[in-house]
Amino acid sequence: MKATIVTIGDEILIGQIVDTNSGFIAKSLDKIGVEINEMISISDDKKHILDTFLTLQNTVDLVIITGGLGPTKDDVTKKTFCDYFEDELIVDQEVLAHVTQLIEGFYKRTITQINKDQALVPSKCTVLHNQVGTAPGMWMKKENTVFISLPGVPYEMKYLVEHEIIPKVVREYKRPYIIHKTILTYGQGESLVAERIEDWENNLPEFIKLAYLPSPGKVRLRLSARGTDKEKLEAAIEKNVSSLDAIIHDIIVGFEDDETLEVVVGKILTKQNKTISTAESCTGGKIAEVLTSVSGSSKYFKGSVVSYATEVKINVLGIPESLIKEHSVVSREVVSAMALSVKRIMKTDYAIAATGNAGPLKGDSNAEVGTVFIALATPSEVIVEEFNFGQPREKVIDRAVIKSLELLQKEILKNV
Repeated sequence: MKATIVTIGDEILIGQIVDTNSGFIAKSLDKIGVEINEMISISDDKKHILDTFLTLQNTVDLVIITGGLGPTKDDVTKKTFCDYFEDELIVDQEVLAHVTQLIEGFYKRTITQINKDQALVPSKCTVLHNQVGTAPGMWMKKENTVFISLPGVPYEMKYLVEHEIIPKVVREYKRPYIIHKTILTYGQGESLVAERIEDWENNLPEFIKLAYLPSPGKVRLRLSARGTDKEKLEAAIEKNVSSLDAIIHDIIVGFEDDETLEVVVGKILTKQNKTISTAESCTGGKIAEVLTSVSGSSKYFKGSVVSYATEVKINVLGIPESLIKEHSVVSREVVSAMALSVKRIMKTDYAIAATGNAGPLKGDSNAEVGTVFIALATPSEVIVEEFNFGQPREKVIDRAVIKSLELLQKEILKNV
């Protein structure tokens, strides 16, 4: 079963807003075995919408449209649906009652004609009742394709997908199973990972596909299996993941999409009842930002000192000025002192510190641009590593954050 997702709105095409609806819909459909054929964005133009419908007709089973539904006059989707399906708009009394209750009962204001027009729907459509907004969804079929129109407001779209579309598709269509497993690796680039697992990849069953999803410092390996026997698919995925783990166990840090490195280290710190703090110079607080992006991070993260300027290293962290003059702010000695100082100030079990020249200028040090020193203060010692991440500046910062978390993970895993 195949689907195409269409977003309608000039605001998307000019970059005024980012389309997040398509990603949510795609993930939701993928979970029930619907294959996404393509995602497209089109303008608020009646002819453009009609041409798109004609192009997609009978090429996919489902066309999911978001946007173009609402109380304003520029919303054209309902009228376009009527033209495409040779239909007319009628008042749906159940929708009208809901809109009236919402406007007059909840918002405590008199309902207007514009609000009442939200209850107008094509006479041939199946209404998808929107309990969290005023614009209903619409489900209409022509020949071999179902066209589904949803409001563009994200929380309204999500409600209709979860409570109306997914249950209806599951009831009415027979679909294959699609099983995904994502393996998260850190520390090696895509080409090196591919070289290490080449034989393993070549021996994957035909029904399992491998995708490389690289980003700075990490590579996600996504296995996707498609078929009619769910137990067979799951068993095959687990068998191949197990054999992969035997090959690259040293760089695998977790599984599934939510198991990022910050999630992994957070779980370990929570399990061990240990705490962490950071002292950051060149990373500008980015390590702390990533650590605290995880729900529940308050259990293990205590705080950070962003000592971007040299005087902050001296006045807040208490780094001796003589140490900085002797070795410079970008040095093994200074980063070690930063880690020990913030660990003492925050009273944590571990502390990460980073100092370097992210570029494009050298700043208060003569160290080469791209040079970064990272220190991890543990309960018993301070570990320091030196890197040169090159350029551009954004790459240096991102790599420094990842290497900091890798260093932390490697150390805390010793106690698992």
